[in-house]
Amino acid sequence: MPLSYPYRRPGTPPRRWLAALAACALAAATLVGCSGDDGLDDSVDAFLAGWRSGKLDEVGFVEATGARVPAATVAEEIKKLSGDLAATPPTLDRVGDVEITKNLATARVDIRWALPGGATWAYQRPVRLRQNSGDQWQVIWEPQVLHEQLARGDRLALRRTAAPRAGVLDGAGQPIVTPRPVVRIGVQPSEAGDVKALVARLDAAFKAVRPPISPPVDLTDLPQRLSAADPDAFVEVVTLRDEAYRQIRSRIYDLPGTTFRAEKLDLAPTREFARALLGTVDQAQADDLAAHPDLYAKGDLVGHGGLQGRYDERLRGAPGTTVEIRRPTPEGGSTVVTEAFRQEPTAGQPVRTSLDVATQNAADAALRAEKRRSAVVALRISDGAVLAAANGPGAAGENLAFTAQVPPGSTFKTVSALGLLDRGAVTPQTVVDCPKTRVVDGRSFKNSDDFVLGRVPFRTDFAKSCNTAFVALAPQLGPDGLAATGRTLGLEGRWDLGADVFTGKVSTGGGPTEQAAAAIGQGTTVVSPLAMAGATAAVARGRWEQPKLVLDPAPAAPAGSGPPLKAESVAGLKTMMREVVTAGSGRTLADVPGDPVYGKTGTAEYDNDPTHTHAWFVGWRGDVAFAVFVEQGGSSTASAVPIAERFLRALS
Repeated sequence: MPLSYPYRRPGTPPRRWLAALAACALAAATLVGCSGDDGLDDSVDAFLAGWRSGKLDEVGFVEATGARVPAATVAEEIKKLSGDLAATPPTLDRVGDVEITKNLATARVDIRWALPGGATWAYQRPVRLRQNSGDQWQVIWEPQVLHEQLARGDRLALRRTAAPRAGVLDGAGQPIVTPRPVVRIGVQPSEAGDVKALVARLDAAFKAVRPPISPPVDLTDLPQRLSAADPDAFVEVVTLRDEAYRQIRSRIYDLPGTTFRAEKLDLAPTREFARALLGTVDQAQADDLAAHPDLYAKGDLVGHGGLQGRYDERLRGAPGTTVEIRRPTPEGGSTVVTEAFRQEPTAGQPVRTSLDVATQNAADAALRAEKRRSAVVALRISDGAVLAAANGPGAAGENLAFTAQVPPGSTFKTVSALGLLDRGAVTPQTVVDCPKTRVVDGRSFKNSDDFVLGRVPFRTDFAKSCNTAFVALAPQLGPDGLAATGRTLGLEGRWDLGADVFTGKVSTGGGPTEQAAAAIGQGTTVVSPLAMAGATAAVARGRWEQPKLVLDPAPAAPAGSGPPLKAESVAGLKTMMREVVTAGSGRTLADVPGDPVYGKTGTAEYDNDPTHTHAWFVGWRGDVAFAVFVEQGGSSTASAVPIAERFLRALS
């Protein structure tokens, strides 16, 4: 390859020209010339800057034949050739020195395209320049400047491949959401016959499914949809799980026009299975696409709410990206010439939880008939694992089990009693009067249904949930004693279990009236069902341990273990919690099969009307501690305790 030497312009100082000549001589061994001060570097840099900005007015262009090309034409061609990548021009950097051969020069350019989903497509291309008779360097324009396989009329096109979404796993490491059989039920308009009669029979069949289809199947627009559809179309009515479909198959299979398609969909064991905790996976919605255009594309699966939303990035993985060179066809379409770049999708990583399928199913079933907002949460006492987090149909997707902030009512007498036992204020045998009412600083406190026990052992006051006895003992705890005891049971702590949780707020620093109210779980004290289940497990265990939910990825900063509880106080409290079931307000649980049940009922006023109350039950059996909450549930024995019974019997 012949070498060229610097061209000396008229007026160039000899010394400067000789210096350039000497420098080029040193570079001869590598066939690299030097641009000196003749504007070559400026021409290359101006082209690269104009490529990115779309403004090339400062650059001269010629074709390989030497014919001049308008800068505007080049700018438009670059835009068309870039195709799907036009909106995000590449990063362009020169690599090494410019090579010069007579009046031709070649600059190598590093081209880096930032692709959707975080991929980078990088390669190098030569940019050739020609020096004209006026000593100006002009870029030789050709589509191959962008990519070696591009020709005029071609365009770069992006093709996205979604990554396989990982699942949420249970405590045994098995997927909670997995492909399960479903049946799509539809109607063919041309065979439907009497549409009004058909709709009536379908409606009756769908209402017969147990548990009820939620939300109910709305058939009001079916006649209109059938009328508007093609005669042979499949007009979908509803998709049912296979077990639900089999309940009503005989009633709908032979109806005029009905058609059925068996498929599999990614589903949890049941529709309600830990739904609020897990969240949902749906196709990307308009607000998803608007908020994260760089992450999501139409048709992507996106986690919404719960663990699916919180760990969406981990679960969804990274999409694959392919850059294709597409060439127009005579028919007006396009065909793929080649794949210029491919990055395979990276599968998502699963999230492993501590949930137990059998326990969760039992909790969901216990709440299935409860129309009020309600929750059941269960923990394994031995290691703190969250086994179930169920929310009744009335919760409308809210995870009350973890995040409700409500007064605990008489379930909080477990905390008050532990504080009193710790301070030696009482023993289970200490006689404490239980009158119908007790007045503190002008405020009257009474027992549920105005019952009176008289002078009885403290264990009886606890078992039968005597408010007036605890109100009388409240001063023994002082303004801060209740909060201090609550903290030994994990209340008000900073937990990190991989999901949002409210750990409670215990009344402190109040006057005599507030102290009296706080001792029976009223006043300013508020908790969540999980916080109370954790406190109950601490009593059963003898030490508080933070509940565990997400096991992998492990939470970054879980709370440390609490100090050992006083053995004598715990023994006394356990005796009293057992007596709640054998002789107190939780007697209907006495014959539940299996290990003995320990617990405490609770009725919590939530406004100034004493008839407005939430219902609670907290307790444990064997290695499972649990809390039941029913918003506006009235008497705990009429709502919360029956739910606890259904839950425990389902686990037996």
